[in-house]
Amino acid sequence: MQPETPRARPYRGVPAEQRRARRRAALLAAGLELLGTRGWAATTVRGVCAEAGLNDRYFYESFPDRESLILAVVDDQVAQGTAVILTAAGEAPRHPQARTRAVVTAVFGFLTSDPRRAHILTHAFPSSPLLQRRRVEIIRSLAGIFAAQTHETLDDVSLPQTDLELTGLTLTAGLWELFTNWFRGDLDIGRDHLVDYTVALIMSTTELAAPLHHRLR
Repeated sequence: MQPETPRARPYRGVPAEQRRARRRAALLAAGLELLGTRGWAATTVRGVCAEAGLNDRYFYESFPDRESLILAVVDDQVAQGTAVILTAAGEAPRHPQARTRAVVTAVFGFLTSDPRRAHILTHAFPSSPLLQRRRVEIIRSLAGIFAAQTHETLDDVSLPQTDLELTGLTLTAGLWELFTNWFRGDLDIGRDHLVDYTVALIMSTTELAAPLHHRLR
């Protein structure tokens, strides 16, 4: 019979698992602060530990290397953004334009509510091959949400599934670049203008069906 592995004792009444979870949360918060203010190069193991007020050994308790931490920071923000999108879509009327405007407005609200998010979008992603690879995965995930919401909102989706997926990828990748340019200050337009344009662009994709169907005849 194998002896039982001794359990870590609570420290000051706090169980070991809870302490580890708190340390991981502190490291994620520190990673977000550095990545979202000073950029990819400054987000080092030493810098994150100093920001979190933790010893290096606690870093490796949660993450094997700094790249894993950075991906965890980005994935956490993407999960929050995805939740914002789905909540906005779920609370909006089942009407294409109303739901589209609700989602687009919610996305801008999410990105602008914390300047670190815009900094990561405009500086961290372009400077990191690792994040560029993650960007492809994020775009595919968001494109899938677009396709699902299209089916949810429209009674009759006239675009074939393949073309709907192509549309989702094109819109998501294109809007990613558009938003990046706007946050970087390269576009001399206001937020309301950009929201209106984005909504109009997404709505215009419903007009793809006619020429595509004509091509297939």
